[in-house]
Amino acid sequence: MEIEVPVREPRSFSQIKRNHMHALRMDTVLFSIYYPCDPSSSTQSREGKPSKATWLPRPRTLTSKGYAKFFSIPHLPVTVYIAATTMFTKLPAFRNAKLAGDHAGDCPGAAPRPPSGAYSENTLAESGDKPRFPVIFFSHGLGGSRMCYSAICGELASNGIVVVAVEHRDGSGARSYVNIPPSGKLAECPSIGDANPRRFYKADYIFPLDNAQDTSPHNAQGVDTELRHAQIEMRMSEFEEVYYALQLLNNGHADLIYKNNLRKKGNARSSSRGLDGIDWSDWDDRLLLRNVTVMGHSFGGAMAVEIIRHNDRFPYIGQGILLDAWGRATPKVGKTRDGGAHYWMLTIKGSTHLSQFDFAILYPHWMSFFMKTMVNPKRAVGLTVNSSLEFLTRVLPLELTAGNSWIDEGILRTKVLVADELPHEHRPDSKWMASRLRIPNELRTRTSNWFRRKAKASAVATDIKGKPLIGLVNFPLGSEVWMHFSPDGEQRQDPIRLSEEVT
Repeated sequence: MEIEVPVREPRSFSQIKRNHMHALRMDTVLFSIYYPCDPSSSTQSREGKPSKATWLPRPRTLTSKGYAKFFSIPHLPVTVYIAATTMFTKLPAFRNAKLAGDHAGDCPGAAPRPPSGAYSENTLAESGDKPRFPVIFFSHGLGGSRMCYSAICGELASNGIVVVAVEHRDGSGARSYVNIPPSGKLAECPSIGDANPRRFYKADYIFPLDNAQDTSPHNAQGVDTELRHAQIEMRMSEFEEVYYALQLLNNGHADLIYKNNLRKKGNARSSSRGLDGIDWSDWDDRLLLRNVTVMGHSFGGAMAVEIIRHNDRFPYIGQGILLDAWGRATPKVGKTRDGGAHYWMLTIKGSTHLSQFDFAILYPHWMSFFMKTMVNPKRAVGLTVNSSLEFLTRVLPLELTAGNSWIDEGILRTKVLVADELPHEHRPDSKWMASRLRIPNELRTRTSNWFRRKAKASAVATDIKGKPLIGLVNFPLGSEVWMHFSPDGEQRQDPIRLSEEVT
């Protein structure tokens, strides 16, 4: 379901301005909730069939123009291409479906549950016969949105987790539309372009002045820390507002969410279904909000790092999952949690920065050609989700995961590598290390991989020496990932030094 509600205190962040107005303003928060549902009782559309959400957020044409602006290319070819390929692509998920009344079903290959992990003092027991679901807050990367990681969010939801994907209006998304609350209470009167000033305004991607390519690995000017740090601060404030909304939802005050929701029929950029058809009593006391996981990709990973640092501000955050975090955007000064935490660091072989982005599944050939991705995109999502579940199984208290039988592929039991075990034959020159991968006979290699993907849905994986492996059933443990650090690994490294090297 899709929710946009006014914030309690509209405000601006930093003194950064565009068109003589503050560029970072928080007036409302917008988020999508992916959750385990009872498919037999999903909300019906006018045609009598379950209603599904489209992948591309409304308004689709104008959103496509936002992506064109983000990529600094003419909007017409982008709009036409998206219209021809994914304009009406729908998620395999029902709108406003009934919340599941039991845990996710048992999974073949599920491993026995290990002893309870950390944070046991914050656990909550189940309420009656209905389970209470663990919660993940998801933060997108630059150019992303609440829908751009639907494959990961949906898979996690199918395993009995409520995933709250926030759409950040901090100028880091390609384009987002902010509905103006009926009260008209705003941080600042917005500069309206093609929009009705009484209804909504758009928040487009903000390029740093005189340093538009601050994300480039070899940009001489470096990262625009003033902008990026302000965006992280705004993102954290958005998460606080979303958490407050979830508390209302969980504590029997969902009527306030329904009443104040701005994504409804008659409002700009909204589905006609709004939040209609939801039985709000199903949500009473069903969320485990005292041990939330924060998860983010790229710039969202940088934001997750900062949240984890501030235990006093976010005491309800128990752990974090970082997907190829953009470390250079993370503030260097900040509080840290107490020691003793368990953490893993691994790389999916053949993956690139956008392998956890929905684009990898929607446009696999373009990803292979331009981004040099080798791994099967669906398998990359599977490895991401399954390793995340293995992590949560180890760190969440038993009370939070009781009843869930998550599959355990043994990904986190992969042996930690030493430096010379990494392959050298395809290692790029240092100048391309973080931006472009060049390998010999590239066209032939990638063309053969395309045919292999069509013939087989498994990953295009190799062993440690680069030799192709055939069939998932023949994969030895760890053949699809490189494990850089593990609390159970033989190699103990300084995590700060290792983090700097990976960054």
